[in-house]
Amino acid sequence: MKNHFLQAETALSHFSVSIADIQQVLQMALSEGGDYADLFFEDSLSNSLQLSDGHVNSVSSGMDFGVGVRVLSGDRTGYAYVENTHLKDLLRAAKTAAAIAMQDRFTAPMGLDWKAMPRQYYQSLRAWDSVRVEARMPYLQRLNDRVHALDERVSKVVVGLSDGNSRILFANSEGQVSADERPMVSLSVRCILEANGQFEHGRASRSYRMGYEFLTDELLDVLAKEAVLEASTLFEAVKPKGGEMPVVFGSGGSGIFLHEAIGHAFEADFNRKGTSIFSDRLHQKICPSFVNVVDDGTVMSNRGAVSMDDEGVPGQKTYLVREGVLTSYLHDRISARHYGVDPTGNGRRASFRNIPMPRMRATYMEAGQTTEQDLIASVKNGVYVHSFTNGQVQIGAGDFTFYVKLGYRIENGQFKEPIRDINIIGNGPAALADVLAVGSNFELDNGTWTCGKEGQSCPVTCGMPSALVKTLIVGGE
Repeated sequence: MKNHFLQAETALSHFSVSIADIQQVLQMALSEGGDYADLFFEDSLSNSLQLSDGHVNSVSSGMDFGVGVRVLSGDRTGYAYVENTHLKDLLRAAKTAAAIAMQDRFTAPMGLDWKAMPRQYYQSLRAWDSVRVEARMPYLQRLNDRVHALDERVSKVVVGLSDGNSRILFANSEGQVSADERPMVSLSVRCILEANGQFEHGRASRSYRMGYEFLTDELLDVLAKEAVLEASTLFEAVKPKGGEMPVVFGSGGSGIFLHEAIGHAFEADFNRKGTSIFSDRLHQKICPSFVNVVDDGTVMSNRGAVSMDDEGVPGQKTYLVREGVLTSYLHDRISARHYGVDPTGNGRRASFRNIPMPRMRATYMEAGQTTEQDLIASVKNGVYVHSFTNGQVQIGAGDFTFYVKLGYRIENGQFKEPIRDINIIGNGPAALADVLAVGSNFELDNGTWTCGKEGQSCPVTCGMPSALVKTLIVGGE
C-alpha cells in the first residue's frame, strides 16, 4: 500500500494548512495562560449498505470534516471546534477554548517537529474510496443466498455493511505533529428461522481496520454458518432453574463481561475522581496470580487498534492486571499528569467535536493453563455462557447484570441441554477475585463491538479464554 499520508507535506496539504498556521493557532490557544493546547484535525468518509428481503434496499454515504481545539489549565479544560480549516475560524475557536485559562502568564508553544508513527497497526491494501459502492453489493447478495441455502427454515435475512476511512492530523504545544489514516469495515448478518410457529434469531458479525480486501467468500461462509447455527440451537434451548452456581464463561465473546464489569473501572478518570472501586487499589493484589488482563492498541488490523490515540500518543499494550496485581489504569494525558505517569495511549474521542477521555481499545484476559474441557469437567451443577445481548453495570461499585442469549447447562462435568434467556448477576471485582481457573483457549471476538461513554461512542474489541468463576447469581426459572 502506498501510504504517503504519514508524510508531513501530504497531511498538511490535505487539510490546507501550514506549519505556520498551526503554530499561530496554538499561540492563540495559549494566549490566556493555558498549560497545554492541542489541535485534532479529522476528515472521515463512510458508506453504509443494507440488504433486506433479498435486495440491497438502502445505501448511504457521508463525510465529516473539522478541527477540535483543546486547552488545558490545571484541572480545567476549554474546548471548541470548527467544521473547516480556514485560519480565521481556527483562531476564533482557539480564542474560545483559551478563555478557560485566564492566568497571568503566557506559555509559548514549542517549535513543531513532525513525528513519524513508530509503527502502523493497520492498513488498506485497497482503500474503500478507490472502489465504487456498487461493487460491494454482490457480497451482500451472496451472504444472503448462503444463509438461505443452509437451512430451509430461514424466513428472513438482513445483511449490513459499513466501511470508511478517517484521516487524522494532530499537533500540540509540546511541539508534536503527527498523522494517521484509519480504515474501518463492519459486516453483519441477522437471520430468522421459523418452524411450527416458533421464530428464532441468529446473528454474526466481523469488524476490522482493513480495506476492500476484507470482503472474501470465505468470510461470507463463516458468517452464514455462525448465524444459522445460533438460531437453530435456540429451538432446542430452555430456560433453566436459577440460583447461585458456578459459571463457565466461554472464550471470545464473553470478553464483553470483562469489558463492562471490570474494564471501565480501570479507566483512570473514574479512579482520579474516586468513583471506581479500584481507586485505592493500584499495585495491590486483586485476583489470583494466574489472571492477567490487558488493554491493547497494537493488535494488527483489530477494530480497537490505534497506531496513535486521539492525543497523538503511540499505540501500545498495557497490562492492567499482571499476575493478579493491579499494575496500571488506562490513561489519557490529563490522568497521566495527575498520577505522574506516561499516557498509555487510551485518550480517545468519537470525533473532532468531542474532548478525548480514557477509553478501552482491545481488552482481554490472557490465556491460562487449563483446557476448557477440564473447566467444564470440574463443575457439578452450573452453566456455561457464551452469547450475550446486553447488560447493565454500576461502574462505581462494579455491580452488573448481563443478559445471556445462549449457553449450556452443566451437570456432573458435562454439557446438557442448551439454555437461553437468563441473567448473570454479580459484582465485577468480586467475580474477578473468584476466578478459579483460566482456559488455554484464548480468543478475540472480532465482532462489531462499540463502547459508549458520556455520550461518545468508540470502536473496541473484547476477548478472553474460557474462565471458571466460583459462583454468580443465575436468574432463571
